[in-house]
Amino acid sequence: MKVLVLGATGGTGRLIVRDSLEKGHSVVALVRSTVGADLPGADLIEGDARNEIILERALDGCDSVVSALGTGMGFRKVTLLAEATRALILAMTRSGVRRLVCISALGVGDSRGHGGFVFDRLFQPLLLSQAYKDKDHQEAAIRASSLDWVIVRPGMLTNDPARGSIRAIVGLAGVKGGKISRVDVARFVVEQLVTNTWLKQTPLLLW
Repeated sequence: MKVLVLGATGGTGRLIVRDSLEKGHSVVALVRSTVGADLPGADLIEGDARNEIILERALDGCDSVVSALGTGMGFRKVTLLAEATRALILAMTRSGVRRLVCISALGVGDSRGHGGFVFDRLFQPLLLSQAYKDKDHQEAAIRASSLDWVIVRPGMLTNDPARGSIRAIVGLAGVKGGKISRVDVARFVVEQLVTNTWLKQTPLLLW
């Protein structure tokens, strides 16, 4: 399979590229700059992920897309995820590419209020409010599309080694936060390229 990865230079994105290659897929990575983009084995395309024309060029010959785009904490309004996702959906539709696996986060959409006391009362409303509004808009755009999508919502990301055994759940009763390693998230995401188990669902990933 040929996979386009957005956000490939991020902490989780790099692991997605590596795991995809290890599983025999070929990878195209759309990056803001090829300078310093250390992604051995991937074909690099430089450009803005919000540009439909560049996205269509990057999608040439691809079978699926992984979006690992993210934004940092802050108080300023951000729209990168929503804008890039809307452009991506249009480009994928025109190119005939249907499978999209997108990394979102615990606390987005109907998982809001399940991050634990400190996260729900302090971090999300104070430091992540704008970023999570952007993620909400991103998820809404994906849900409204006709694509074959999976929205993956990890708990708090860590750089710990993979455990291999993780929980993927959509029933959120009793969930009050949790952690997951980037390595485990990357492996789960790559698995969704070739299975329909979680098609058009929003699995929450936790240890």
